[in-house]
Amino acid sequence: MYENILLPFDGSEGAAEALHHAGELAHWADATVQVLSVADTARDSATVVDGETIDVLVREGEDVVEEAAKTLDTLGVSYDTDVVQGNPAPTIVDYAERYGHDLVVMPTHGREGLSRFLLGSVSEKVVRLSTVPVLTVRMQPDETFVFPYENVLVPTDGSDAATHAAEHTLSVAAALDATVHVLSVVDDTALGLNLRSTTSGTESEQAATDAVATVVSEAESRGVSNTVRHVEHGTPVEEILDCIESNDVHAVGMGTKGRRGAERVLLGSVAEKTVRSAPVPVITVASQRPTER
Repeated sequence: MYENILLPFDGSEGAAEALHHAGELAHWADATVQVLSVADTARDSATVVDGETIDVLVREGEDVVEEAAKTLDTLGVSYDTDVVQGNPAPTIVDYAERYGHDLVVMPTHGREGLSRFLLGSVSEKVVRLSTVPVLTVRMQPDETFVFPYENVLVPTDGSDAATHAAEHTLSVAAALDATVHVLSVVDDTALGLNLRSTTSGTESEQAATDAVATVVSEAESRGVSNTVRHVEHGTPVEEILDCIESNDVHAVGMGTKGRRGAERVLLGSVAEKTVRSAPVPVITVASQRPTER
């Protein structure tokens, strides 16, 4: 399923949890983990020690990846390490593409409101920019991760982006023999007054039902033996979170258009809100190459 997993790593608590989860994935898939530390070139980090000019962030990065390597040794996982300089998010994205990684694993702080990690954090930027699937893990004190995943959630709105993401997620679920929950949400609040007057609730629900049926059919063709259909009315993110809790879901897979600027999917999209708020790993899959970085 996966052969080369990229793990950007900074040694923080959330990163440590992502490291263990990446190790579990790699052990299962017999994959290699590439541990990467990015020394942020936007920060002034050069100093002189014993007459020698060194980059403090590079030195710290070398220490950090060495600690990660010790953990992966104990897990019996094949790995490589690297320390590079650059702007973290685009550097991570470019690195994943250049060296042919098929998954990026990153933590997200996942707090809400003014107290949470700033919008535009490195993890969220990577989710928006990456053409390689990104698995984000939100680390909260009362949360633990289950692997292998036994229940996987695939939200869909019937779009090409959702269908493309579903194909990737279904491949993971089939390899794990997991039950797949397919969810489509009729977002009544998103319909404008004029549209509401011409579009019946029945038509909207039928579209959601059809979107679910398409994913279920694809799941069956990929060898997924257990599927559960969900068509709900409400706000997409709230219904996704409710489905996770109600069905003991262990991972979510969903699409993101992966664009920036006026054309890209907006900050605060369903995918980004799910990444920040879901208590389980979220795999985001871009349907096309970003237009800019």
